[in-house]
Amino acid sequence: MDELNEEWEEKEQGREKAAEKEEEEEEEEEEEEASWPRWLKPLLQTTFFTNCNFHGEPNNMYCLDCMNGALCSSCLIPHRDHHFIQIRRSSYHDVIRVSEIQKVLDISGVQTYVINGARVVFLNQRPQLRPAKAVSNTCRICDRSLLDSSYYCSLGCKITGTSGSHRRKQSPQRHSETGDSSSGCRKVESATVPSSDSRREKRRKGTPHRAPMGCC
Repeated sequence: MDELNEEWEEKEQGREKAAEKEEEEEEEEEEEEASWPRWLKPLLQTTFFTNCNFHGEPNNMYCLDCMNGALCSSCLIPHRDHHFIQIRRSSYHDVIRVSEIQKVLDISGVQTYVINGARVVFLNQRPQLRPAKAVSNTCRICDRSLLDSSYYCSLGCKITGTSGSHRRKQSPQRHSETGDSSSGCRKVESATVPSSDSRREKRRKGTPHRAPMGCC
């Protein structure tokens, strides 16, 4: 009976710890959400450069105050007193000029590019089919090669990389990689360095025999 009570208490303690951990993660996610502007994630999820149903113009504008999707220049007229930004395109990917976005968002750590004479940042990550050779710096999320000492290739990668859930996933992985590499070094050393006893055994192939006296 006592063993059953102890087992039940252990299960209850495990459930309580799991619930506390889940609450902490939820609180951490809420804090992360509050640290970013509320319009940022909707912006990254918006599809741009479709034709407007009313004016037939490309939807390449976004109102940061209303967050009501992509707008064309004509649809933007009622939002002229709001904060809005213009989205541009480079190789079928959405970009925004640094001069516009840095007024409303911290883009430190994100790789910038010069396209058509203007410095821009990409909104979302771009799949890289083949890893670049001899590249020392890559994006911490999608492994895209970077031109300088930046950490992320896009705004979307920065949001992912700075999230608590991503950091929790990375920490045990780095620990396991470190342990494997150190144990591997020890195995190599023990396998490649012969002992002194083995060298002596190799020299002693057999006992030499002398010729009998007076046989010649």
